Amino acid sequence: MTNPYTTDEPSREALHATVGPAVVEFGAPWCPWCQAAQPLIAEAFEEKEELPHFKIEDGKGRPLGRAFRVKLWPTLIFLRDGEEVARCVRPESAEALKQALAKIDSST
Repeated sequence: MTNPYTTDEPSREALHATVGPAVVEFGAPWCPWCQAAQPLIAEAFEEKEELPHFKIEDGKGRPLGRAFRVKLWPTLIFLRDGEEVARCVRPESAEALKQALAKIDSST
């Protein structure tokens, strides 16, 4: 989980067209909440290397974050077939993230 946040965000339409599970994480590299959450995210995603995970740098004027009504960082949106199934805002445990991942797990 060393991927940095990117400003090259996909469109909402592209995410809506995604087939299967995916996660969109909104945050900023300088955000202390985002930095503190990275070990928890890494632990939760340990066995999910194949899962599409978009780390989007959010901020003023960033349309994708506004489309998902992101207000706090980090916010992780868990998608199945382009639809939001779960959301974790400022996760405090890997367990909360694992529970959200279970909701989009393709084996269930």
